Amino acid sequence: MGELVKREPKPVDVLSRLDRMFEDWTRAMSMRWPMLPGPEFPAERMIRVDEFRDNGDLVIRAELPGIDPDRDVELTVSDSMLHIDAERREEERVEEKGYLRHELRCGSFSRTLPLPEGATESDVKASYKDGILEIRVPTQEPPPPKKIEVTRG
Repeated sequence: MGELVKREPKPVDVLSRLDRMFEDWTRAMSMRWPMLPGPEFPAERMIRVDEFRDNGDLVIRAELPGIDPDRDVELTVSDSMLHIDAERREEERVEEKGYLRHELRCGSFSRTLPLPEGATESDVKASYKDGILEIRVPTQEPPPPKKIEVTRG
């Protein structure tokens, strides 16, 4: 009869496996949903938003400080998706005792979000104040459920 041999499990770097699983998942999802961060669209280039409902409207507030909304923001609608594209050009120059600091913050940012069912580009209204782009889209209330009578047959 054979002997039982105790086998020691190989050490597994759980965090590396989780990182790999997450990377695989985001890569797979970015092919389906272009609005998710992935290798070709890093998260630092994604516009941060808050979404909520207010008086029957879908409200999207996008954080876009330091931009000129007339020149640096483009909103488009296609295939029931809202596309927000922005570009920031901000320059700061500070001279102090013995050194010079020059900071240039610029770049392109974008976000794509689904619109409520039935919404069109003419429904989308946008305003900009204090670094926040607010987009409002009216939503249709879903019809109340209809009760269906069951008959005996």
